[in-house]
Amino acid sequence: MGTLLRGEEMCLAQLFLQSGSAYDCIAELGELGLAEFRDLNPNVNAFQRKYVNEMKKCEEMERILGYLLREIKKADIPLSDTDVNPLAPLPKHVMTIMEQLQRLEVELGEVTRNKEKLQKNLLELTEYTHMLRVTRNFVQRNPEREPMQAQYEEFPFLDKDPLMDHSSMQRLGAKLGFVSGLIQRVKIEAFERMLWRVCKGYTILSYAEVEEYLEDPDTGEPTKSVVFLISYWGDQIAQKVKKICDCYHCHLYPYPSSNEERNDVVEGLRTRIQDLHTVLHRTEEYLTQVLMKASESVYSWVIQVKKMKAIYYILNLCSFDVTNKCLIAEVWCPVSDVPNLRRALEEGSRKSGSTVPSFVNRIPTSDTPPTLIRTNKFTSGFQNIVDAYGVGTYREVNPAPFTIITFPFLFAVMFGDLGHGFIMAMFAFWMVRCENDRKLKNTRNEIWNTFFEGRYIILMMGLFSIYTGLIYNDCFSKSMNLFGSGWNVRAMFAAAVWKSEDLAGNKFLTLDPNVTGVFTGPYPLGIDPIWNMANNRLTFLNSYKMKMSVILGIIHMSFGVILSTFNHMHFRKKHNLYLVFLPELLFLLCLFGYLVFMIMYKWLAFSAEDSSHAPSILIHFINMFLMQGDGTRPLYPGQMGLQVFLLVVALLSVPVMLLGKPVYLYWLQNGGRRLGMYRGYERVRRNSEEELYLLRNHNLEEGNSHSDLSSSGEQKEEFDIGEEFLHQAIHTIEYCLGCVSNTASYLRLWALSLAHAQLSEVLWEMVMRVGLRMDTHMGVLFLVPVFSLFAVLTVSILLIMEGLSAFLHALRLHWVEFQNKFYNGNGIKFCPFSFSLLPSSLDRDGLL
Repeated sequence: MGTLLRGEEMCLAQLFLQSGSAYDCIAELGELGLAEFRDLNPNVNAFQRKYVNEMKKCEEMERILGYLLREIKKADIPLSDTDVNPLAPLPKHVMTIMEQLQRLEVELGEVTRNKEKLQKNLLELTEYTHMLRVTRNFVQRNPEREPMQAQYEEFPFLDKDPLMDHSSMQRLGAKLGFVSGLIQRVKIEAFERMLWRVCKGYTILSYAEVEEYLEDPDTGEPTKSVVFLISYWGDQIAQKVKKICDCYHCHLYPYPSSNEERNDVVEGLRTRIQDLHTVLHRTEEYLTQVLMKASESVYSWVIQVKKMKAIYYILNLCSFDVTNKCLIAEVWCPVSDVPNLRRALEEGSRKSGSTVPSFVNRIPTSDTPPTLIRTNKFTSGFQNIVDAYGVGTYREVNPAPFTIITFPFLFAVMFGDLGHGFIMAMFAFWMVRCENDRKLKNTRNEIWNTFFEGRYIILMMGLFSIYTGLIYNDCFSKSMNLFGSGWNVRAMFAAAVWKSEDLAGNKFLTLDPNVTGVFTGPYPLGIDPIWNMANNRLTFLNSYKMKMSVILGIIHMSFGVILSTFNHMHFRKKHNLYLVFLPELLFLLCLFGYLVFMIMYKWLAFSAEDSSHAPSILIHFINMFLMQGDGTRPLYPGQMGLQVFLLVVALLSVPVMLLGKPVYLYWLQNGGRRLGMYRGYERVRRNSEEELYLLRNHNLEEGNSHSDLSSSGEQKEEFDIGEEFLHQAIHTIEYCLGCVSNTASYLRLWALSLAHAQLSEVLWEMVMRVGLRMDTHMGVLFLVPVFSLFAVLTVSILLIMEGLSAFLHALRLHWVEFQNKFYNGNGIKFCPFSFSLLPSSLDRDGLL
C-alpha cells in the first residue's frame, strides 16, 4: 500500500558490463524487467552504432519470419501460439537460426513458385478447354447468323454445311480469319463497342459467358469470364483486332482450323489437365508438410528474434569504454531492486563464462527520476484512470488508492439502480472468471479490449450500483417493499387525507407526513417504497438528491485538500502547511462547509410539523455574502454573527494564499545562511532523502551557501519573487473560483441520477407495461417479444449509453474537482526494459 500511495524510491545506477558477458547480462535484465536504460549516445546516428550489423541480421530474420507467417496463414495452418516463453538465444546460436530460416525461405520459395506456375498452366488449359467447347456452339449456329448468310449469297456455290472449315474458305479466296479467347465479363461491353468503332463493322463478334468461376491469376479471386470468337476479313483488320485484345488484357488461344483438329486438341488438353492435377496435388502436399514443420517452431523463433533485437537495441544505448574495454550503461532502478540487479549481472556473467564480473554503482544526480507505482490486475485499471490525467510527479501522493473507492461510488450515485447494477456486476464477474482465457485476452477488437482490461472497474461499479440502488429503492424503475412501508394507509383514510373518490379519479396521490398517525417512522433502509406511487415523488427526490450531491462534493473536495498535506510534509515544505493548506481549507469550509452544516442542521432541527415554516437554505446562503438577514427567519440563534465571522475568515484567507508564500520565500532569500534551506526544498522533490542528505553535507563542508549542490553538476536558478508571485496568484484565483464552480459541478450527481431513474421509468411504461396489460392467453405469447425488446433497450440504452455517460462524469469529477487539489501529474512513467512488454500474440507483432 505504501508504494501504491506514493510510488517507489528510484535511483540512478551505472552498469559496467564486460564485452563478453554484456549480451547475457542484458538478457537477464530483460527477463526480470528491473531497469530503464538511458541513451548515452544521443548524438550518434542509428547506422553508426556498435551493434548495427546485428540489428540488420535481426531485421532480416524478422522479414523471413513474416514471410513464413503469411504463407502459414494463407495455408490455414494453426499456429502453436502457446504460453511457452523461450529464452533469448546465445550469440553462438544466432547463425544456426539464421541458416534454418534462410533454408526454409529458399525451399518454400521454390515450392511456391512451382505451385504458382502449375496453377497458371492449369488455368490456361482450363480456359482453352472452355473456349473450344463454347466456340463449337458458335460454329454450329452459323446458319442462323445474318453475316454468314451474306457470305453464302456472295458465294452461292459454297456448301452450306455449318461445319465448313477455315481452309475451304481460304481456297475459295475469302480471306477470313478468327481470333478466340477469354475476357472478363465486366469488360465485354466496352470491348464490343471498341471493335465496332475501330474495325468499321468488318468483324463479327460472338461471345457467351462461362458458367464456372475461373480464378484470376493476378488477384487469386474467382471471377466470371466470357468466351469470344471474332471473325474478320483482311490482314489490316487482323492487326487492329489483336491490338484491341492486348489493350483489354484478353487471354487469346489458337482457333483450330478443322473439326478433327479441334477434337485432337480437346483430347490432348484433357490428358494434360489430369497430369497437372496430379502434380499440383503432390506439390501442395509437400508445401503443406514444409509449412507444418515450420509452424511448430515459428512461435519460438519470433519470440527469440524479438528478444535478441531488443538486447542489441539496449546495447546500442551503452557507451564503450576503450580503456577498460567494457560497456557502460546508466539505468533508473527502484532502490529496493538494486540487490536483484546485482544478482542478475552476476548470473549473466556466470552464463557467459566471463572471468571478469560485471558490477553496478549508484551515482548521484539532479535529474528527475521516473515514477514507478507497482500495481496488480485489480489496481492497474484504477491506476490507468489516474495516469490518463497525467503521470504522477516523482514521490507525490498517488490518487489511485482513493479512486478505488470514490470512483465507483460516485458512478453509482449517478447510476444507482439495483437491477442494472446486478447485470453490470454479473457481466464483470464473468470477465473476471475468464480472465485467463487466451481467446478473450488476445482479440483484435479494441472496444472489447477496453471492457476486458477494465473488468475490475466494471465489477466495482456494479457492486456500488447495487448498494445505491438499495438506498434509492430503485430496481428497473420499481420499488421493493422489503421491510414494510412507514406510512399507515388506514390512518390516511381515517384522517380524510385520501377519500374514495380520490382513489377512483386519481392515479397518483400526494403524501403529506404532517398528519398525525399517518407517518409511523422512517423506512429501515433507503427510500420508502410508497413514494413510487406518490404524485410529489419527484419533488421529494429532487430535494434529497440535490442536497446529497452538495454534501458528497464538499467532502470529496475537502479530502483532496487534506491530501495535499502529505506532499508538503514529504517534500519538507512545512511553510506550505500554514501559507497554502490552512488558508485553502479555511476558505472551503467557512463558505461551503457551512452550507453543508446548514443542510444537516435543517434536517435535524425541523420536523414534519414545522417544515412549512422552515427557512430556505439558499436564501440564507445568499444573505451570508450580502450580510443581510433582517427580513428572514434565522435557522438558529446567533446565526448572523457566526456567518459574518466565517465570511471574514474566508476573505482573510485569500490574501494569505496570495502573498504568504512569495513573501516568506523572499524573506528566506534575504536570510543569508538560510538560503540553502529553500534551495533544498526544490531538490528534495527530485531526489531521495538519502541522496539529498549527502549532497547537503557536501555543500556544508565546502562552506559555499550561495552555490548550487556541486556534485550535481548543475547551476541552480536564482529566486525570482515576481515569477513566484505570478504563480501563486494564478493558483489562488484558480482555487477560489474553482471552489464555486466545482461545488456546482457536483450537482451532476443529482442530475444524472434523476435522468437515469426517469429514463428507466419511461422505458418500463412504454415497453414493458404494454405487454403486461394484456390479460388474454395471447398476452403470454406477446410478452416474449416485448420482454426481448425491453431487454435489448435496457442493455443498449440504460447500461451502455447511460453507464458510459455516468463513467465520463465520474472521471471528470476526479480529474478536475478532486485531483487538482493535491495532484500535479507532471512526472515521467517508469518504462523498464522487459521482455514481458513485447507483444506476445503473432497477430499483433507486426509481422503479419
